[in-house]
Formats: sequence, structure tokens, C-alpha cells
Amino acid sequence: MNRHTAREKAFQVLFQLDINDNNPDKAVEEHLETIEIDAFLMSLVKGVTEKKAGLDDIISYHLENWTIDRIASVEKTILRIAILEINYIDDIPTNVSINEAVELANMYGDEKSGKFVNGVLSKIIA
Repeated sequence: MNRHTAREKAFQVLFQLDINDNNPDKAVEEHLETIEIDAFLMSLVKGVTEKKAGLDDIISYHLENWTIDRIASVEKTILRIAILEINYIDDIPTNVSINEAVELANMYGDEKSGKFVNGVLSKIIA
């Protein structure tokens, strides 16, 4: 599985975990019954799950006129993945993490999601 696909699958699992409080390993197994589970996908799911409070603190600190509770689960999940990659995974260039996040936001969010995610991530890396 390539990193783009793994990132998308991780987003889907993490989005479900954000809505339903479930065990991350069980959620991955249930969601990906027919797809090979790879190390990058699991590192994203486990990393976001384990560091969720810290990732949310980073998001909250960089919001203007918003609170993290007002952010839709789609955008929040995407931001968590991107911030995890930027702060904790050394072999992924920051611009790749941002581009992938914006692409996911455009695919799964509404027409403003990509711009919102890009804006928050731009403040975080500034």
C-alpha cells in the first residue's frame, strides 16, 4: 500500500474513532477487512490515538476566532494526521504532509475544508 492510500485509510479509521470510542486495533481490523494493513497506516492510527490531546493543543493554539470543538470531525482528523507527520515523522517533507492533508480535505470535506486545513497548517509551520 502506498503512503497516499495508507493516509486515506488512516483518515477513515481515525474519523470513525472520533465518532465511536473504539479500540484502534479493532477499528483498523473492522474497517480494513479486505485490505492489507501496513506499518505506515498503523503508525498514523496509533500515533494520532496516543498523541491526540497534544495534537489538539497544537491545533487550538493556532486557531483564530475558532475553538477546536467547532471544527468538524473531518477537518480535525485531517489536521491531527498532518501535524503528527510534521512533528513526529522525519522522512516526510512538510509540504507533502500539507498537500496530502489539503487533498483529503477537498475529497472528504466541504468546499471550504481544503482552505481551512491549509490555513491552520500554514500557521503551525510558520
